[in-house]
Amino acid sequence: MLIEFKFNNYRSFRDEAVLSMEATGLGAFKSCLIMHKNIRILPAAAIYGKNAGGKSNVIRAFWLATQFIRNAQRTQHEKANIPMQPFLLDDDSREKPCSFEFTYILDNVKYIYGFSATKTEIVKEYLYHAPKGQIALVFNRDYQTFEFRENPEKKLRQLISEAVAKNQLYFAVACTMNEKSCIAAMRWFRECLFFSRDYTDIPHQLLECSEDPDMLESIKNYAKTADLGIQDMKFEIKNRDVLDIKNKPEGVPDGIFAALTTFAKALAENTSTSETSLKMGEVQATSYHKGRAADGTEKLYPLELADESDGTRKLMALAPGIERVLNCGGVMCIDELDKEMHPIMVEMIVSKFQSPSTNPNHAQLIFTTHDTELLNMELLRKDQVYFVDKRRKDGTSILYSISDYSTTTNENIRKGYLLGKYGATPDLQIEEVI
Repeated sequence: MLIEFKFNNYRSFRDEAVLSMEATGLGAFKSCLIMHKNIRILPAAAIYGKNAGGKSNVIRAFWLATQFIRNAQRTQHEKANIPMQPFLLDDDSREKPCSFEFTYILDNVKYIYGFSATKTEIVKEYLYHAPKGQIALVFNRDYQTFEFRENPEKKLRQLISEAVAKNQLYFAVACTMNEKSCIAAMRWFRECLFFSRDYTDIPHQLLECSEDPDMLESIKNYAKTADLGIQDMKFEIKNRDVLDIKNKPEGVPDGIFAALTTFAKALAENTSTSETSLKMGEVQATSYHKGRAADGTEKLYPLELADESDGTRKLMALAPGIERVLNCGGVMCIDELDKEMHPIMVEMIVSKFQSPSTNPNHAQLIFTTHDTELLNMELLRKDQVYFVDKRRKDGTSILYSISDYSTTTNENIRKGYLLGKYGATPDLQIEEVI
């Protein structure tokens, strides 16, 4: 579970931004809160803001830091640049490091991990954990100077630090060298964080789920929910031949054989021969809509996936991630949840995370949206609503919660937002229509 995410000097955010998932003392919707010891954690957070205000950069910051943490050991060779994107609208920030910090709970252990980096080197990095309730330092890094406190693993950690290049994360390198505390902390980044995907990825996702009938059933149910005309959906997975090797050699594992065939294809593309072909996974999704036959009776007619509405495909694309995170716990981040979808569909998705009955594994949803229907406070608490605004004077984005405002219990949040009371709305002149 995420408790807090901090970042600064990233894209339009020059100053520190804090997204806290820790609940305030509000009395509304207490049943939706996730309890961990004495901490009350929010199951969802909605981020509002005007176009080009920077709200998507909150999700981007989360995604970029996660991807770098997951893949740093594979991507950071000796001369590789670090994929940082600092604030560029002043003379100083572009030379300063971008910073990211995650506070989270995994297997009842609290962790705090953070790093700061320029495009060329890691400036700061640290990990704390609390396996026995008391927070303790695992490692602290200041450029290439490392500090370790816990004696049992101290020698191993010092040995690892000598192998860490200036553009690599100690966290990632330590996991490859069997440092147990880092491996335990890394699981959250590799197994518990999910990000939304575009509906153009649906065929790829269906292939990934082809051996999981429950997931295919979930995708079908989401499609039926999105489109009242869909009565059923069928999936057909096909595989074309790999290459002209007639039979797979006996005893060769599938993974090795697949690698060999890919290598053979690469060779063929660089020679005059063209006797090989890459194994292509194909998926065909067909929906069935109720219609009328010539004799007036009801009949189901097939439509291809490409013929479905953008809203139907968007919900189908989100379905695997939503179901996976609800089933196993974790954090789902979605940019523009309401894009292509009706407000009621958006409410349906958010309600799955808000309700303990559909969210028994304490999953969390973080999303950006323009859907003001959620501001009626009939589904979300006030501390679950964030705004992003951009200052005109210096072009910096700021992230803040509605909890920062003194609002009465019965205040109309939606009306106040549309009137500009909380900022983060376009400054437009609406012409009067007579």
